[in-house]
Amino acid sequence: MSALQFLREKAGVLVAAVIGLSLFIFVVSDFFGRGRSQRIRQNKYYEIGLVNGERISYQDYEERVQNLQEIYKLSGTSNIDEKTAESIREQIWQNIIREDILESKYKDLGIAVTDEELNDLVLGNDPHPIVKQLFTNRQTGQFNKSFLVQFLKNTEADENAKKYWLYFENNIISDRMGTKFNSLVGRGVYVTSKQAEFESQINSRTVDFSYTMKGYSALPDSSVSVSSADYRKYYDSHKEDFRRSISRDVEYVTFDINPSEDDFKQAEQWIGKIKGDFETAENPGQFINSTSDTRYTGAFITLSEVPDSLKQFVKKENRRQVYGPYLDKDTYKLARLIDVAERPDSVHARHILITPNTTGSVKRAREKADSLLTLIKKGTPFGLLATSVSDDKGSSQTGGDLGWFKEGQMITPFNDYCFSSKKGDIKLVETSYGVHIIEILDISKKEKKYNLGVIDRKVVPSSLTNQKVYAEASRFAGNNTSIEKFTRSVSEQKLNMRIANSITPQQKNLPGLDKPRALIMALFQTEPNRIVLDQSQQAVFEVGDKYVVGFCTKAVEEGIAPIEDVLIDVRFAVIREKKAEKISQQLLSLSSNSKSLESIANAIGGKVQDASQVSFRSYSVTGAGIEPALIAAATAAEKGVLAGPVKGNNGVFMLTVNNVNTSASDDVKLLKERLAATFRMRGSYEAYEAMRKSANVVDKRYKFY
Repeated sequence: MSALQFLREKAGVLVAAVIGLSLFIFVVSDFFGRGRSQRIRQNKYYEIGLVNGERISYQDYEERVQNLQEIYKLSGTSNIDEKTAESIREQIWQNIIREDILESKYKDLGIAVTDEELNDLVLGNDPHPIVKQLFTNRQTGQFNKSFLVQFLKNTEADENAKKYWLYFENNIISDRMGTKFNSLVGRGVYVTSKQAEFESQINSRTVDFSYTMKGYSALPDSSVSVSSADYRKYYDSHKEDFRRSISRDVEYVTFDINPSEDDFKQAEQWIGKIKGDFETAENPGQFINSTSDTRYTGAFITLSEVPDSLKQFVKKENRRQVYGPYLDKDTYKLARLIDVAERPDSVHARHILITPNTTGSVKRAREKADSLLTLIKKGTPFGLLATSVSDDKGSSQTGGDLGWFKEGQMITPFNDYCFSSKKGDIKLVETSYGVHIIEILDISKKEKKYNLGVIDRKVVPSSLTNQKVYAEASRFAGNNTSIEKFTRSVSEQKLNMRIANSITPQQKNLPGLDKPRALIMALFQTEPNRIVLDQSQQAVFEVGDKYVVGFCTKAVEEGIAPIEDVLIDVRFAVIREKKAEKISQQLLSLSSNSKSLESIANAIGGKVQDASQVSFRSYSVTGAGIEPALIAAATAAEKGVLAGPVKGNNGVFMLTVNNVNTSASDDVKLLKERLAATFRMRGSYEAYEAMRKSANVVDKRYKFY
């Protein structure tokens, strides 16, 4: 063996070993070094939510959203607007949460759907409602099993049909699993006879009673003493009352992107230069469409519809003269009178539309329309053909009748024929919709009309103007990084500042801004007391025709609010409790000396009020409002006995039951069955809600949508 051959063989192994070792070192160093930290940051950034501590990635979520959008398109929804897209995203989100929460429960409980069961749900004698809905003839209302079988055969060759079907099949399985779980939970709910008896008693008993109240407002806050320990004690025992959702407060200034004086001059110069060409253009309509911001429609208008500034100009009926340039709001214009004619104010017509979509081509549409026109001229009723063959389904049901319409309401070729024809005329007219057979049924009295051609050029901010406004906004953001500087600069520069509080992650609007979603998304990625920055660390947001700079003044995270943030509410509640104790002591002292409700009312400066037909299920009390403690005390009190004090929402009550009304008791057995049915329905829903609550679901979709 030659030395060269030996080296080649040995070196090949060595090089492979070296490359392998290098790759290993690279991967390990990447995992433990900067590469790993970068991946962690990326994973954190693309974390769109958490369920039971498990992350949901944006990529996985978006893939499912895109798949469902494809299903919508296969179902015939070709245009996915923002509202539909939002609905799809919400549907996918709820599905992911439900799956993450319930799949492990299904496994633990042995809940599953077998192939045989699925086959029965699809092809059995009693198919699943989804199957029935998909394959029921809308006209007859009958389920078409043969159509179902044929469709399933087609899925073997048609990938779109297969994808479409698998979506519904997964929904059938999911629904069946959920039904089994709900049934299992429902059957675990039991109602005792004692429960039913108690329910019967509270349903059959109502009371008439009298009461008096001393309101908390009757005592000044200074009459009770409270301490920080009192605040802490109340807060610790009522923490769930202070649970809150994520929100942000923001202050923002806007810099309007308005055209400058130079922009107006440039627009005026441009339109002034083409005035001569417009005057000499042999085809003014074509010239307008090649130069103007607004297309030429060719519609005729009456003198009363002509703008006041042009009335004297059109009266001259000079077809070569051009009026202008003139400024109309923020648009420079040139006007030329193209034609003057006697035309009707409105026309009554009917039509038959033949579209290339149904015939396969424009040529075939023309041929079909020509054949139909021949039939009409030979005596075939127009309305009969319109009803049977017209592709305009809106008018076909009325024999193609479009009713009366004014000039300019129809597409240009259609309009031109109708308003330049006589009653009884019938002709083929082509438009972008297809080929029309139009018959003029009637026309109104003719009057002089004018066909005005207008070239317009809207004055818009130039790139230089845009850059100047952006630079101004950028300087403001860079120089005002604290709230003190931000507020002071707003005042000094007399800028337009707005404040928006308690913004939610999914919010889509802010005062004075058009579609500010990008700003809101960035707001929730910003620390409090910071300028709002986007993903590229830019502080200037383009929102509509404005540049916006925002400052995050407050960030509220989801969970229990710290006591500092809710101290005002805590203080109010503690003072009310202290007042309740003080008033209760006063009423107890008064009731020990007198058994009369009237004398107690007189002593506290109150009055006696009556309430009737109050049951344990009552929502409010006449004269007192929503007072559940008062209702409970009254329905449980003995007749003729002074009861209280009762601490309510608005004050402390004393009461006397005047009359107890007892109706016939419900049948305990039937009541037990009704309660069990109610509890079973509640059980399936509340079981899932309890699991959802314990799953600590975190929704971060606001970062991307």
